[in-house]
Amino acid sequence: MTPALAPAATLLWPHQIRFRQAAQALAKDLFDALDDDLHPFVLLLALPTDPALPARCLAPDDCGLPAEAFSGVVSRGRAIQNARPWPQPENDDVSPAMMRRKLEGLGVRDAAQEILNALDNNAVHQHFAGYPIQIQGYFVVTILRFQRKPVRAHPSLRPHRFYTDGRPLAPSLLVAAMQRFNEECAKALSDPEPGAVFFLRPRESEELLRAAGKSLLDTPAQALGFDPATTKLFATCNTISSLRYEGAEGVGKLLLARRGHPNIEEVFALTCPTELTDYRAVRKLLEMTTPDVHLLADGESVYALGRQVGKYDAVREDLFVISFLTHYSWELQHDGHVLMRSHYGLPGLPRTRLNRTGFRRALKRTFGLTEPAKVERLWEVVLEASRQKHGTLLVITAEALAEADRLKLQCTLIEPVPLTPLITRLVTSIDGAVLLDPEGYCYSIGVILDGRASGRGDGTRGARYNSALRYVESSDYPCIAIVVSEDGLVDVLTSEPE
Repeated sequence: MTPALAPAATLLWPHQIRFRQAAQALAKDLFDALDDDLHPFVLLLALPTDPALPARCLAPDDCGLPAEAFSGVVSRGRAIQNARPWPQPENDDVSPAMMRRKLEGLGVRDAAQEILNALDNNAVHQHFAGYPIQIQGYFVVTILRFQRKPVRAHPSLRPHRFYTDGRPLAPSLLVAAMQRFNEECAKALSDPEPGAVFFLRPRESEELLRAAGKSLLDTPAQALGFDPATTKLFATCNTISSLRYEGAEGVGKLLLARRGHPNIEEVFALTCPTELTDYRAVRKLLEMTTPDVHLLADGESVYALGRQVGKYDAVREDLFVISFLTHYSWELQHDGHVLMRSHYGLPGLPRTRLNRTGFRRALKRTFGLTEPAKVERLWEVVLEASRQKHGTLLVITAEALAEADRLKLQCTLIEPVPLTPLITRLVTSIDGAVLLDPEGYCYSIGVILDGRASGRGDGTRGARYNSALRYVESSDYPCIAIVVSEDGLVDVLTSEPE
């Protein structure tokens, strides 16, 4: 469907509307992959280079921000630029004029962020300003808006740390993803036809996620005194986690810290340290690790086996843990917090375990179910299913009896029975889904679900998750699928979007 044109008064350049739509689509794909509670929203702000002109919200027209609050941002940005000591460019090809433009843009972005921070104080949302690009006498700023609560919930390292060339280091995967998104927007707006590249040659969200993962791993590399560009920790960890040793998958931990760190105790040292890029040798060494003895690496090579001791001062941010979980799966941890989880080369944030409030909200939204006794009964069933070590799948549907009859050739029918924790433990011990109704009655077990492919599957997830997603999205009846993975994490998929 062709989008309606914006009024001429708000149309600053020809591709403005399509650029914002493409940026919104990319933001949704990118940040939903990290946390579907973020609810990303893209808006465009125009800040005039002429102080006599007012600032404007470009798209959408009603962006929820008072445009007048940004009237002095450009002047404030130039003041920030003049007052701050900026690093010298490492590239001799950068002319003084180019450097001035870059620094002016950074100053305007920081000034805009100051206003956004003041407006966001104690608000539901949190806004993040991207790098501004000059178009038709205005600095066009792409702004990301998120729900504040989930943004604050994710662990992060200290902000406002920088590469040696002055670029900001990413303290979290979410910030790294925002940086990559903002870079894409700035590149698209810098083209001769601003924004056209976004819908002609769009970047895949998975590509940006991998780039974000790489930049997040630059932070521990630089903290250990190495050049992030040459260390390439993200690619190194992916390769090591993908290797098997005599058929076994790699499981164990690698501690990243300088040799002699006060919280590291060596059990025995290697006479000749093994470079991390000697992937098969590192994978072989990983076989010697135990739950309390780990590989010790300085960011460039493995130098010993040892353990973490004493009370680590997290403010130091110079001791990181790489946990190899299963085949091609690993985590980056700091001070007991998971900063990133990579699965088959695709980084993500650790998914939360089953949330009681979210489950109750899903029941109300999907079935209008609020009766405490029924909600509590279903909660006990789901809670018991979440303890299934090998994972399982529950499907709650308004027409469980009809669906059991429709799928009778690909399931085991049972006499309707109200699920108890004991029965739940029994019926979830076999493959296939368990079909029940909102009253908690089970009608069939071992169900092989069907459903139309929607294009929204996740190639990094297993068959259980993707079959549940297809079923929920194509079901003729209101339904909820609870997907329990082998690591105990739970996805609640609903036919009724929030």
